[in-house]
Amino acid sequence: MDVVQAIILAVIEGVTEFLPISSTGHMIVASQWLGVAQSEDNKAFEVIIQLAAILAVVANYREKFSLIYLELWKKVVLAFIPIGAVGFLFHKQIKAMFTVEVVAVMFIVGGIVFLLLEWLHRGREYPVKRVEDMTYRQAAWIGIAQVFALVPGTSRAGASIIGALLVGLDRKSSAEFSFLLALPVMLAASGFDLLGHYQDFAGARMLPLLAGFAVAFASAWLVMRLFISFLQRFTFNAFGIYRIAFGLLLLWMVA
Repeated sequence: MDVVQAIILAVIEGVTEFLPISSTGHMIVASQWLGVAQSEDNKAFEVIIQLAAILAVVANYREKFSLIYLELWKKVVLAFIPIGAVGFLFHKQIKAMFTVEVVAVMFIVGGIVFLLLEWLHRGREYPVKRVEDMTYRQAAWIGIAQVFALVPGTSRAGASIIGALLVGLDRKSSAEFSFLLALPVMLAASGFDLLGHYQDFAGARMLPLLAGFAVAFASAWLVMRLFISFLQRFTFNAFGIYRIAFGLLLLWMVA
């Protein structure tokens, strides 16, 4: 992988990781387009750009990393438990589900769910407008909804946001809780990958790794801020339409 390829993939990771459109499908298409093979060195690169995205969450929400928000972080941990447990127990079965066809279908299904949810909830006043005000019960239900993200193409952000909307969080709070919930989920996933690929860092070229880390961090940081601003004025309909269109594109590519 050269520096240009690293930058393109890092931008895609940073842009798609926290939007409800699944980074998996986009990385599949981009990797094929760029001719990037799934080598061990490139697996190490994926770990690096995921860690950069995690740090972007910390940078954007650094004020919440204090004892004042201890109750909020307890709810984050509670919401993490379902996906952590299911992912640990069934990681082999989950990997077996990974095909482009499954990713494409789940893109389309997720898009339809977003459109239906916005149609059914049109004009609804959501009671929870700050993540700090959500209850433990709501956090638990969001955690259960997030388990669906283990199906490739569903989108971790998409599953958790849909769960949050269903239990009464408004669009902004749903997205913010999804960002915070990404920390334990991505740390666990990246840590698991790191254990399996730490030896590959020794043979990896440092310049693509450094460039990818910096670009993924910057793009993820910016996208999170723009996403919150977008949701204060608009709905998720655009993401639903995009998911359906992208899923159809993937199905066409493998046909």
